[in-house]
Amino acid sequence: MNLLLLAIAPVFAILLYIYVQDKHEKEPHRLLISSFLFGAIVSIIIVFVLFFFTGRLIPITDKFSVWEQFIQAFIVVALSEEFSKYVIVKYYAQPKKAFNEPYDGIIYAVMVSMGFACTENIMYVIDGGYETALLRAFTAVPAHATFGVLMGYYMGKAKFSNNRLVLNLTGLLLATIFHGAYDFFLFINFIPGISIGAFISLIIGILLSRKAIKRHQEDSNFKSL
Repeated sequence: MNLLLLAIAPVFAILLYIYVQDKHEKEPHRLLISSFLFGAIVSIIIVFVLFFFTGRLIPITDKFSVWEQFIQAFIVVALSEEFSKYVIVKYYAQPKKAFNEPYDGIIYAVMVSMGFACTENIMYVIDGGYETALLRAFTAVPAHATFGVLMGYYMGKAKFSNNRLVLNLTGLLLATIFHGAYDFFLFINFIPGISIGAFISLIIGILLSRKAIKRHQEDSNFKSL
């Protein structure tokens, strides 16, 4: 029970932070919860399907090959996971009437991302124990949140733009790049000291996420209300 609490605590701490940052027009709780649940269930299913196909199409035969780990990080893992979240935000959240200001892209994308992160974190923590729980609370879980913010920033802009396709795909691309970079430096840990690159990419992602949140807070359609 304690492990389960440790697994979900950082997820809900981040969700609370993102919810509080929605300063001008709160989202319906029903849509937030359903987005989280879709992230926890549907995106996991999509990822497993994509992993199955990409794993067969792009087999990893040498775990010490930097190139193969690059493909593993950016295509097999990052693109598969971020695409699964993107699909939910684009086809479930973005068309809703409640999605009525740019910040909504961030809050719904983070809800979906944290749903995915919650399921993933529970599996890792139950298998790895307390050390894994503490490590992931300050690394993998915040990383998923930053991927969600970066994707959601552009998907929030897309809802109110005539250039929706390009902006939506920009969000997917940016989330995939940061996710892939984070994983890549961890996957090539056979190179001494290279894992620091994952933490650098996470820090950059957090800084960009803070700027993205402030930018959409300022761009709110309801700011003067």
